[in-house]
Amino acid sequence: MLRRINKLIYVAVMGVFALQACDKGFEEMNVNPDASPSALPEYMFSKALMDGISGGYGTTTTTYYSTSVVCAGGAMQHFATYKDVPGLGDKYYWQQGSYPYAFFENTYPGAVNEIATVINTLSEDAAANVNKLSISRIWRVYILHRMTDLFGDVPYSAAVKGYTDNDFTPVYDQQSAIYADMLKELDEATAAMVEGSATFGAGDFIYNGNVGRWKKLGYSLMLRLGMRLTKRDAAMAQTWVQKAIAGGVITTDADRAYMKYADGPQNYNQNPASFDMLANNFAAADGNLNTEGGKYARTFIDFMRTNNDPRLPVLSIVYVNKKADTSVAIQRGMPNGILGKPDSFYLYSEPNPATILQKSAPYIVMSAAEVNLLLAEAASRGWYSGDAAAAYAAGITSGMTNWSLFGAGGVISTEKIAAYIAAHPFNSGAALEQKMNQIHTQMWIALFLDEQEVWSNWRRTGYPVLTPVNVPGNNTGGVIPRRLIYPPSEESVNSANFLTAVQRQGANNFTTRVWWDK
Repeated sequence: MLRRINKLIYVAVMGVFALQACDKGFEEMNVNPDASPSALPEYMFSKALMDGISGGYGTTTTTYYSTSVVCAGGAMQHFATYKDVPGLGDKYYWQQGSYPYAFFENTYPGAVNEIATVINTLSEDAAANVNKLSISRIWRVYILHRMTDLFGDVPYSAAVKGYTDNDFTPVYDQQSAIYADMLKELDEATAAMVEGSATFGAGDFIYNGNVGRWKKLGYSLMLRLGMRLTKRDAAMAQTWVQKAIAGGVITTDADRAYMKYADGPQNYNQNPASFDMLANNFAAADGNLNTEGGKYARTFIDFMRTNNDPRLPVLSIVYVNKKADTSVAIQRGMPNGILGKPDSFYLYSEPNPATILQKSAPYIVMSAAEVNLLLAEAASRGWYSGDAAAAYAAGITSGMTNWSLFGAGGVISTEKIAAYIAAHPFNSGAALEQKMNQIHTQMWIALFLDEQEVWSNWRRTGYPVLTPVNVPGNNTGGVIPRRLIYPPSEESVNSANFLTAVQRQGANNFTTRVWWDK
């Protein structure tokens, strides 16, 4: 389907070019032959979906890998490397270069500009485009909440106005104001949708135009953002959490939001996570010649082995005689923070090529696993009348059944799921912090591969309890990073607004906490 949409975009653009070819006027010399003279919101929305996940890089999706796996995946001890790679990773190093700026510098002209263009165009006839406009507003929140969670105060209200108003030095909005507006946007967008009104149809790669499911995604994002406020303003958090639950959130696999990909010659059709992991680390497929020295982390593998987690052989393999082996007994993770290739490097676990590394694998935007675990927290806080233990079990179940989307190698039997839940029951009588540890340790497993969200959720809750490393020369003093830093281009081109943000938020370093990370 992605390939078909891109072909339609090409045909539309070439049709415009063909009409222009009849005019021999010299003014046509200044017209870009590869661009349409007006925005086509249906096609632009499809592009915004793709770039909103890949980070705006299009066919060279190293943003996802750099931000999620090298930084967050290493810091969250899902991954480890023995090398001093040019990113924070599991050692909290950083070398001068494009990382960690790529997400900031590419998402604004890419996904943020694309979805803003769609919204501006549809707003010209808002009544006729009510569903398309509402869906676009929800997706804009998805894109920008990830941006602000990574950096803190960022351009928001004036973002990409350089394209419309020649404003090339946008102000940095306070994260508190950004969150307030994002929650307002979700509230208005979900309420405005009307069954039967036009949607993006096949150009909607997530829900194929299903309005009811987009509403659930909108309310589920509201639940996520509401919970993000628990350390900063518990009363405000409770208000938005309860509004989201009342609106209707994703609680079953049928409603989960995920992007579908297809393997093939066009990189933009391929899953950006698997594409980048193969391009940057695991292409050799022999367990030894890993480009960036990456493996799974000991913390991650040990947790799954100790708890007899049936996801272990789904996610992990060890190369034995250059063949992928999923046997649980041989899975082992590499320690975080080591320097120098260990003699046993080839014996450490890495992503399963039959599931994780498939270029046709889906990308899960939001699933019932996350939502049910958040509902378990809400019930534990007294903000939700549902059964916390039932929501906890449902979250674990969905966290396992999600992997069936990755093919036959991802299917986990109902018997194994039931046995795992029986062996790890929810402690309903425990104190809140003990429940939080249980819930969010499971979230750490359930959200694997969405490393940005894993990192944000860990910063909010502190769970699972992770032991940081303190390698000589690291950039954080041996503490797990709390944010990414703004790019030097902002300091030089947008210096006044950059300095205002830094003075308000704190030093532009990796340990300054964002507003909600009190």
